[in-house]
Amino acid sequence: MSSEVEIEVKRPGRFGRLYQGLTTIDFVGRRKIWFSVSAVIIILGLGSLGIRGFNLGIDFKGGSSWEVLAPHTTIGAMTSAVEKAGLRQPIVQKLGKDTYQVSADLNSLSTDRQLAETNAVVAAMAKVAGVTANQVSTSSVGPTWGGQITNRALEALIVFFIAVVAYISIRFEPKMAAAAFVAMVHDLLVTVGVYSLFGFQITPDTVIAILTILGYSLYDTVVVFDRVRDNTSGVLKSGDMNYPEMVNLSMNQTLARSINTSLVAILPVFSVLIVGAYILGATTLENYGLALVVGLLSGAYSSIFIASPLLSLLKEREPRFRELAARVNARSERQILTPSSAAMLAGDGVQRSAGSQSRGARATGTSVTARARKQKRR
Repeated sequence: MSSEVEIEVKRPGRFGRLYQGLTTIDFVGRRKIWFSVSAVIIILGLGSLGIRGFNLGIDFKGGSSWEVLAPHTTIGAMTSAVEKAGLRQPIVQKLGKDTYQVSADLNSLSTDRQLAETNAVVAAMAKVAGVTANQVSTSSVGPTWGGQITNRALEALIVFFIAVVAYISIRFEPKMAAAAFVAMVHDLLVTVGVYSLFGFQITPDTVIAILTILGYSLYDTVVVFDRVRDNTSGVLKSGDMNYPEMVNLSMNQTLARSINTSLVAILPVFSVLIVGAYILGATTLENYGLALVVGLLSGAYSSIFIASPLLSLLKEREPRFRELAARVNARSERQILTPSSAAMLAGDGVQRSAGSQSRGARATGTSVTARARKQKRR
């Protein structure tokens, strides 16, 4: 006597498929969408940059700043006091727990007028803080020094780009270097565009943060490119998929890692920004943390949706990959590997068997019904 036992295996959710290596997202096929989204953001940022420009700190454009220890006041009270003293468009920040910094551009005033304005601001800040005028520290940055800081920042950025392009060209290939360079320029344009759109102040901390996020974005891109290179010398040689499909496979293989590293980097910085800058009032963290959050989000996006699809666009036009695509398209059966099936193929060394298993798993992705026949003896 025989009986049938039906076992229904539920299809895993999106995150389950991601971490089980079952995703087959078509990143390359949808590259027009990703490129369009980035183009809109960059155009808006450049438009704002042309109309509004940057909100540069005094380290870049020059100006004066005053600091005082005032444990029993607020940013609003300090701002009101210095404005009544005649200071126009002051920038008031809370440094640490009780220290307040006021900065403004006085370079357009004459020397005598600058001195009178400085004395008035010092008296106003001392009154609000409840201290003497001698306890208010004053510093100034000339426009020449600010220009030198700006030039040094641009030089550091150019040197960084040259070093990156040279390294990737040697370590991988020039087309990968070009794709990585475009991704980093994308991150830079998005970050500066956001700063211009929302009027965030640019300080030396912002420049340091931008260099940091460019390095992070490059790291994530290199991880993907390393997988692409391995698959080019491995999976692609089988002739069962073309170059865009191989790039999609590489992206799906590294997708979980990219998401994990992005979250691990963004969440702590976001927490420091919210808790430190907005809850505890340590506004010195705002410039650095804000640039990191914006840049890390842009870097995570560009490494997934810009760099690799752009690499595919550059490589698939090569004659050898055109011929490969023609042979693959001529076949009646197509094989789309998931990360797990690609790992199975590499482990078993049986390409056709692994490919058929992959197709069978996709065909029964909604629910898998296994029928086990058991013989019962009386």
